[in-house]
Amino acid sequence: MNGSLGRPRDASRDVAILDATLALLTENGYEQLSIEAVAARSGAAKTTIYRRYPDKAALVAAAVDHRSPVTPPELPGDDLRSDLLVLVTWLARQIAEQEIGLLGALFAGMRGDPGLAGEMRRILRRDATAMTGRLPRQASSGLFAEVAPAVIVHRVVFVGEPCDERFVEHLVDDILLPLLRGPTGRPVAERGR
Repeated sequence: MNGSLGRPRDASRDVAILDATLALLTENGYEQLSIEAVAARSGAAKTTIYRRYPDKAALVAAAVDHRSPVTPPELPGDDLRSDLLVLVTWLARQIAEQEIGLLGALFAGMRGDPGLAGEMRRILRRDATAMTGRLPRQASSGLFAEVAPAVIVHRVVFVGEPCDERFVEHLVDDILLPLLRGPTGRPVAERGR
């Protein structure tokens, strides 16, 4: 006897559930998303979904986590500017690849569901740590994690413009480097941490 109860978990069913969740979330929004609709779209039983995910917020968080695992690039380490250019280019691509409808559904869902907001903040903190852990320690990575994604999301979602090379250079040279170095040119210490 192997000590486990029941049948082994079917990984292909997990993928079908998570893909159906993302599709329905994008199509209908968070408020209209239901476990019943995910079950119907994925071909899984509602009980199967509830065994894996205790509620809608956990299901959506798992789907988002499944869709975009974070593996930041290796940074050249030559200087802060070079590192920031590589990291911001990667981050801009990651954000731009997300569907606008999905981002909107998540933003709206986070406003109305504290459980989803908590799950998404957990994912964002983990991803920010993975991303900024590659920056030099003196680069005030907390500021980077707050400012860079916000500017990129604003550009992609609200302005509707791409984050091309020119914009990435503007973000790095005119916003991030002065912010991270401060007026003296020295790294800014983390504030409020």
